Amino acid sequence: MTAPLDHLTANGHLERFFIGGAWVTPRGTASAGVTNPATEKVVCRFPLGTDADVDAAVAAARKAFPGWSRRAPEHRAELLSRLAGLLETRYELFAQCLTLEMGAALGYARATQVPLAIAHVKTAIEVLSDFAFVKPRGHTAIAHEAIGVCALITPWNWPLYQITAKVAPALAAGCTVVLKPSELSPLNALLFAEVIEEAGFPAGVFNLVQGDGAGVGAALAAHPDVDMISITGSTRAGVAVAQAAAPTVKRVAQELGGKSPNVILPDADLSSAIAPGVAAAFRNLGQSCSAPTRMIVPRARLSEVEALAKQATEEIVVGDPLSEASTHGAIANRAQFDRVQTMIEAGVAEGAKLVTGGPGRPEGLETGLFVNPTIFSDVRTDMRIAQEEIFGPVLCIIPYDTVDEAVSIANDTVYGLGAHVQGSNMEAARDVAAQIRSGQVHLNYPAWDPHAPFGGFKQSGNGREYGLEGMLEYLETKSILGYF
Repeated sequence: MTAPLDHLTANGHLERFFIGGAWVTPRGTASAGVTNPATEKVVCRFPLGTDADVDAAVAAARKAFPGWSRRAPEHRAELLSRLAGLLETRYELFAQCLTLEMGAALGYARATQVPLAIAHVKTAIEVLSDFAFVKPRGHTAIAHEAIGVCALITPWNWPLYQITAKVAPALAAGCTVVLKPSELSPLNALLFAEVIEEAGFPAGVFNLVQGDGAGVGAALAAHPDVDMISITGSTRAGVAVAQAAAPTVKRVAQELGGKSPNVILPDADLSSAIAPGVAAAFRNLGQSCSAPTRMIVPRARLSEVEALAKQATEEIVVGDPLSEASTHGAIANRAQFDRVQTMIEAGVAEGAKLVTGGPGRPEGLETGLFVNPTIFSDVRTDMRIAQEEIFGPVLCIIPYDTVDEAVSIANDTVYGLGAHVQGSNMEAARDVAAQIRSGQVHLNYPAWDPHAPFGGFKQSGNGREYGLEGMLEYLETKSILGYF
């Protein structure tokens, strides 16, 4: 199969933006490099957008909005179905792309990153098929109408997954979009734009402008013709977008940082609770905003938890992302690699017990952005490693004496995105789940549900993605009195 770079270069799309249904030459001259995290080598360069590019993309989306929003839901669903099918035909190309630009192990990209991204498109189709855009309430009609032009800002850690999680429900709702993917993982977005074009979406319904947050992101947030902006990123970035958007009073949806707890109740079966907890904390090499990186455990069982967690971690194979032997690849970029190293060193300096891992690269890996999966125990909730989002494979084990204390520790964070609870007594587990201040709680490691709304409390953001609630974000509510 053609490699992603060869494919994009051959089509001439690496150097272009997709605006108004066509591949166009950027207005500016600035560019940035894409670095392969496994080799630390720049593999290509791509253009960065300007205010003029943003203006062109927003104008195209604005022009397309009236026709697209008035199209029958069945027609929008048909085009989304074509999109899902085309994503599946290019499955391997997308997987290779994610490995190249953000270091995911190829097996993980194939098994998780790409299929879950496709699932978001299929979920949007299911929601659209069952949704009533006009509902009676007495003599009044409650109408749900597309909000308008939506600017979508997506991150580097789950690149394709977050694109489809925003684009699919926005298009299903009848909105038109301008996508700004992360400048650290831009290539999969170009492949996605190709699929949009091949699926036959009308010109201007989907537009792609590459760029950084200070340039394209800020321009989109402040643009008077953008009706809504949805960002997935750091809390710092979310605050900046909200501030830029405030003068135009546009809707702002934010899925931001997290420091998710995993509460192990006293009656939990540790043999089935600890290893999956380690795996969940270290999925995508810990580069997940909802990763449960605080394991809160009964103090009386601390040594047993430590042994099981260490055993599970030692089964992880960090290495060449292209090797089938590797379960985990490289950290996605140098800034994040340095951040992880800094926080591991902070944990050591603060006196947390190092159970396994530690600073530096794994043995035998002298180059590349590879890190040691690391577990600290006897962590106090006031330590930096317990409070700050690390965004790497670093797990904190925090002991508690009572369940009330466990709940208090779980809530002792500025974040509130995800949480986990493990226990044999479901009534007790549900009671703890009800007390945790987070937008999503997982009981005993359930299967992923693309219809389960996802979003945060507190500084983890506002708004919801996925499922019905994910599409509702892109709709305005209108009441028409005397309709019936």
